[in-house]
Amino acid sequence: MSNGKTPFSKSLSRRHLLQQTAATGLGLGVLSVGGPRGFEFVSSAAAEDQPPLGTWPAGSQGDTVNIGAATPLTGTYASSGEDELKGWQLAVEHINNGDPLLKKIAPKVTKGLLGKKVNLLVADSGAKPNDAVQAEQTFINQNKIILMTGSTSSAVAVALNHFAEREKVLYVTGISGSNDTTGKDCVRYSFRQNFYGETAANAIGPVLIKVFGKNRKAAWMTPDYTYGHTVTKSSFDYLSKNGGWTMVTNQVSPLGTQDFSQYLTNIANSGAEILLNVNWGRDAVLSIQQAKQFGILPKMKLVIPYQIPFLAKEVGPELTEGVYAATDFWWTLEDKYPLAKMFVDAFYKKYNYRPEWGANNSYMSFAIWARMVSEAGTFYPPDVIKTYEKGETFDSTVGPVHFRPQDHQLVRPVIIVRGKAPKAMKNNEDYWEVTEVDPGAPLMQKPDAFGCTLGDYT
Repeated sequence: MSNGKTPFSKSLSRRHLLQQTAATGLGLGVLSVGGPRGFEFVSSAAAEDQPPLGTWPAGSQGDTVNIGAATPLTGTYASSGEDELKGWQLAVEHINNGDPLLKKIAPKVTKGLLGKKVNLLVADSGAKPNDAVQAEQTFINQNKIILMTGSTSSAVAVALNHFAEREKVLYVTGISGSNDTTGKDCVRYSFRQNFYGETAANAIGPVLIKVFGKNRKAAWMTPDYTYGHTVTKSSFDYLSKNGGWTMVTNQVSPLGTQDFSQYLTNIANSGAEILLNVNWGRDAVLSIQQAKQFGILPKMKLVIPYQIPFLAKEVGPELTEGVYAATDFWWTLEDKYPLAKMFVDAFYKKYNYRPEWGANNSYMSFAIWARMVSEAGTFYPPDVIKTYEKGETFDSTVGPVHFRPQDHQLVRPVIIVRGKAPKAMKNNEDYWEVTEVDPGAPLMQKPDAFGCTLGDYT
């Protein structure tokens, strides 16, 4: 494993760095277009006396800085991983060309970040924690990445949290819905911008009780890892406490299950009135399609406590009609938020489809990182972290947001949607209508409620 130091970084002294800066224009200061002779000197004096840490300063000394993304491009979570990748690619393009949308979120970004081009490196994690960690280790060793991203599976996110803490390289999650990511497995070097099990449950819970009533019998379908268990627990805790709902069965299945027959048989015989499906990716698609084949749907009402990108498209709007789901973003929010409109238009122009929430989440995570680096004026990790931890409010594609310094979780709205009938769709991507936009702060647990204790900066 890398210890974060290279022969080059070991030999650097403050005096040597200053000499190199004066000679080359690199190192502690960088050059960016816009000064009196076409360039502007950008100082990073706040970090100049700091010893090497992680991949700093070696990773930020050329004219290009690297980001490493380990995302599932194969396997049961591939469609979500590919969608996330498109969001990251668009964000990197916007950082490098100083796009107006990016500047709304990160006003100090011009072209590139602190005068440097941002380069995205990609590896297929297959949603496997070990593969993701190995990919990021390779990126650190070979490319001196200054930022890691990727997950889709919260098991990957948790593994990369701890890896980031050990390597002292910043990590922004991809999709991660587990409470543990910014709960008991939180770390100083990781940040999450998307919603998660607890906020999803507290947003959709009141809607379900209002629509379906109290004292209902419900079945859960749960993928057997941290995301599934925490989303199921949070949704059951809310519905049982506030609505008197009963869990008549909880069918737990391995990631990548192809045949859900045994689980669906148990659900069919359970007496449940409502089915809450927490499965993700291809698992969600297959389990819903097979629930229809078993006659469970539409006999039972279907609820998606944590929405899966592309779900309605893949199972068909006939199966999602009337279904309530909690989500992070839906493209019709362009009618409510100016930055959402800018994002949807830019994404559609580049990729020819309207973005799902995975792409929005990944775009925002990079745009926010660019904001924090540009505000800090340096890539030195502790200074960037402390800029996140200021908790300043800034605009986003879902309105004003800010980070909680205690657990590195973004305080942001949760969106409740209801599936449209095929005949009500205005275009071939108009699967959901937004019914609620719930402010984030009231949905969140206290910062230490799930066991978050951040580690050291160095």
